[in-house]
Amino acid sequence: MHLLVFGPGYTASRFITAFAAAHPDARITRARSQASDGALGLDDAQVAEAIATASHVLSSVPPLSADGDDPVLARYGDVLAAASARWVGYLSSTGVYGDTGGAWVDEATPLAGRRAGRVAADEAWTALHPQARCFRLPGIYGPGRSAIDRLRRGPVARIDKPGHVFSRIHVDDIVAALMASLTRGGPGIYNIADDRPAPGEEVTAYAARLLGVPVPPLEPLETAVLSPMGRAFYAECRRVANGKMTRELTLELRYPTYVEGLRACLEGERS
Repeated sequence: MHLLVFGPGYTASRFITAFAAAHPDARITRARSQASDGALGLDDAQVAEAIATASHVLSSVPPLSADGDDPVLARYGDVLAAASARWVGYLSSTGVYGDTGGAWVDEATPLAGRRAGRVAADEAWTALHPQARCFRLPGIYGPGRSAIDRLRRGPVARIDKPGHVFSRIHVDDIVAALMASLTRGGPGIYNIADDRPAPGEEVTAYAARLLGVPVPPLEPLETAVLSPMGRAFYAECRRVANGKMTRELTLELRYPTYVEGLRACLEGERS
């Protein structure tokens, strides 16, 4: 077995660890994204050889900009399409659904995201290969990257926007879904999300109580100090359904809500 991973970042690196544990004799090739121009840290000959011999391929490399091309497909799309791999995975985003005013979305929901590049990449990877699997992910959290860590770094805005919710998923459950898809479920699109979409301010308040620190006050969105990315989250509202993941991958989430997930993040620090 040979796993080729484009962009081994926070989530994909954990998948590599799980894959290696399940298949200790497997060869693993990492193509690291090292620059804003999409350079992958390997020359074309090395990448072509890896694609030709890979049994499994995963890409977590996003488009270079909101409206830009996917750098992996732009350079290696034709070679990947003709590859003999028996599993091809792509980590996409539930942002491709756009704003639904809080309504539920599933894999059949039409795409309407504001980021044309992300939508185009999602559609291209889904159609790329007979064994392609497109995993649409909401907000990812886990050790070192959760509401707990944000509170420790400094002030966190709790936005007062009634009716606004996010879906999210713990990184370990993403990895579990990817591993399950190696042997269960067919090619296609999968939403990977937990069971409880919730307001961001609710999650921050719970994390504060876990830490034993004051719960930050609610702030109006109009006056809150947020990064452009943080503010963009509040421009869209949707609930992500995970029924296909549960049925076809027969996956039981380890962290079905942020309550279990944040507790595990804190307990993991103490163990």
